[in-house]
Amino acid sequence: MIVLGIETSCDETAAAICSNGKILSNIVSQQLVHSKFGGVIPEIASREHELLLNQVVNRAMFESGTKLKELNAISVTQGPGLAGTLLTGISFAKGLGLGLGIPVVPVNHLEGHIFANFLANEKLEFPFVCLLVSGGHTQLWAIQNMSEYILLGETRDDAAGEAFDKGARILDLSYPGGPEIEKAAIGGNPEKVHFPRSLISKDSLEFSFSGLKTSLLYYMDDFKETKSIKLNDVIASYQKAIIDVLVEKVYRALSITGFKTCIIAGGVAANQSLRKELSSVLDSKEIIFPELSFCTDNAAMIGYVGELKLKNGNYESINFSVKPNLKLI
Repeated sequence: MIVLGIETSCDETAAAICSNGKILSNIVSQQLVHSKFGGVIPEIASREHELLLNQVVNRAMFESGTKLKELNAISVTQGPGLAGTLLTGISFAKGLGLGLGIPVVPVNHLEGHIFANFLANEKLEFPFVCLLVSGGHTQLWAIQNMSEYILLGETRDDAAGEAFDKGARILDLSYPGGPEIEKAAIGGNPEKVHFPRSLISKDSLEFSFSGLKTSLLYYMDDFKETKSIKLNDVIASYQKAIIDVLVEKVYRALSITGFKTCIIAGGVAANQSLRKELSSVLDSKEIIFPELSFCTDNAAMIGYVGELKLKNGNYESINFSVKPNLKLI
């Protein structure tokens, strides 16, 4: 079975070819135009997808050595995401699917991030805890089987990725904020500034990052670099405050569920400090991280989940609609 995956939930235009659980190509074109605005402009993102989709899909087909007539299905992100960008991808997928006479399978973007870990570790088995951490989501899940998910906790305000992006703006760093903060924190002392760690009360699996962002804003109002404290010390301390909360909540989730395995999904999973800290604190557990190319938004995960749904006969007709606020359960 050969499936073309298409992802356009935000500002990455992506296409991939998945064949029997193997990724033959994975093309991602990031829309750099948004960097000058400090965030994604939905209307511009939709127009960029329209410009890029055809060439990105063609490149994915070419690099995989696949011809259109060999495709068995197309899978596409249905949500969550920006309504306009999702509509662009779904319209493209439906048009191509109808033209080829093959099924078009809607995929939950969050489910894609979770199952990207099966691409990283073929021996991954249910059940496991999942930390889903990205620009729009920070959630802890107990994954018992495909489509059997229990939400353990989530953010009450900003997501961790959002805290990175907003923090980067306060620090006059570029967008996207996560990679910029990680880079700027190098060489800094993460113990120099004690930023707040919210919702660390006993047994809580909820998250909150808005207070941390506000704390950074007030701190930078009066900050002046000296010999004893540099800007990279502040940045490293801010990053550590986010990571400490994530690590503590994963530790609690594993203790509460009794599961021995945890997977990390979403764009923040690419953060090397997070990976290092989780591996250190949870050295007795199996911690699985997707490859860096599968952390941020990509179509490989969409193609992979689409293929699973096809094999299980678990997909809607081509009449499905865009769902910007689609939940996992």
